[in-house]
Amino acid sequence: MRKILLSIKPEYVEKIFDKTKRYEYRRIPAKNNVDLIIIYCTYPVKKIVGELKVKSVLMEHPTTLWKMTRHNAGISRNRFYEYFNGKSIAYAYEIESFEKYRTHKDLNYYGISFPPQSFIYL
Repeated sequence: MRKILLSIKPEYVEKIFDKTKRYEYRRIPAKNNVDLIIIYCTYPVKKIVGELKVKSVLMEHPTTLWKMTRHNAGISRNRFYEYFNGKSIAYAYEIESFEKYRTHKDLNYYGISFPPQSFIYL
């Protein structure tokens, strides 16, 4: 099983856990297939708070990807297009399921000192 640790802002983490966000968008995906995403919730939480099982990785032109995912995007159309501004390809990890940890973990649980700017393989 291939795992990555992904930094996600608290507002989006909450939307994942309340099931209004079923896609995690990225400008650059992991090069290797990913089965599991470990969620590092950024400032002010600064903890590992859960994990996502990946159903698929979508790769499309931003306009096409928005049309495919907008109903479960968990972000506004404007935010989506700001994020992918200047990109001809947009990526989304489709979330199959998630587990919200009862006890949050520090990065050192995985032997990591600093949160990733985007992601790191575990």
